[in-house]
This record gives sequence, C-alpha cells and structure tokens, in this order.
Amino acid sequence: MIPSVREWYQKYSEDGLVVIGVHTPEFRHERELANVEEALLRLDVPYPVAIDKDWTTWRAYHNRYWPAMYLIDKAGQIRHLKIGEGRYAETEVIIQALLAEEF
Repeated sequence: MIPSVREWYQKYSEDGLVVIGVHTPEFRHERELANVEEALLRLDVPYPVAIDKDWTTWRAYHNRYWPAMYLIDKAGQIRHLKIGEGRYAETEVIIQALLAEEF
C-alpha cells in the first residue's frame, strides 16, 4: 500500500490531498520508536505518521482491518473505507473526485 500512497501524496498534495499515516503496533518490536523510524526511512515514507501505541485512533474509528485507508472529504466526513491491498486505480479515482468537490 505504501508505494501507492506515496505516489498519491506526491501527485496530489499540491491539489489539497493530506496524507497522515497511523502506525498501530501489533508486535513488541513495532512499539519501539527507533524501529518505526528506521522502517519509515527504509520505505521512503514522505508523509507524517502518527504512532498509535495505545490504539486510541484505531478504536476511535472502530477499525477492524489491517491495512485500512479512510478517505475523508473536505468537510471531515469519511467518504470511503478501503480495506486491504489492491484496487489502487479505483481508490485514485475516488481521491480525484473528492479533491474536485467544492467545499
């Protein structure tokens, strides 16, 4: 998922796309900030990533999926929930439509 999100971030950020990654650690080694920082550098993640070590964001969105992508419109409403890998072309069309909407 990261390569596609990175591409969208680079392609659409000037058009208003905001990307915020949320890392919710499942395993002990994923809780270590140094390990997360190393992985973000290695994976070339250019957008901010929040560390959700207490699963607060996970619970606030009633998330049950790994990975999950929430597409939120300009008014702050969740407009699409993408679950899992794949269907990137379809997701990009939704991103384009949301960016084209008036606020």
